[in-house]
Amino acid sequence: MSAGTSIATTARLRLRELVEDDAGFMLELLNQPDFLRFIGDRGVRDLEQARSYLRDGPIASYARHGMGMYLVEPRGGGAPIGLCGLVVRDGLPGPDIGFAFLPAYYGQGYAFEAASATLAHARTALSLPRVLAIVSPGNDRSIALLRRLGLRDAGTIQLPGKDEVILLFETTGPG
Repeated sequence: MSAGTSIATTARLRLRELVEDDAGFMLELLNQPDFLRFIGDRGVRDLEQARSYLRDGPIASYARHGMGMYLVEPRGGGAPIGLCGLVVRDGLPGPDIGFAFLPAYYGQGYAFEAASATLAHARTALSLPRVLAIVSPGNDRSIALLRRLGLRDAGTIQLPGKDEVILLFETTGPG
């Protein structure tokens, strides 16, 4: 299986659609302590579960919604470093931007660079009128990043079937 379709390139990064061959990376990322704490346990514990997660999640989302989570990798090649993309969720009035990176890549501006490219893709390629973001209270790094990206606080929300109340952010204008 080949690499997925590229959706954005930045000075340092390439964002592309996920493929089943990315299962090893997904298994690692989904089981990082920060992912489990702030995003949630997806119950992915082996490569076959990771492939299934990719098929039923991001890959299905590209077909269904024309968007999804994208793999973030160094522009010049190399191992994946994170995810960033747009997710359509029940209970939200529009797609939300999400991101998750391996801890070795925290604090180096990669999340800002990838999220900026994702927001540009939302505006130009997808013509989205606004983009939302949801974040767990206490996830100070993500909250700071959303504010740096220009998203504004929009209150709190409780998604269908979830017990916790989460913070909601939205873009302030088109895109």
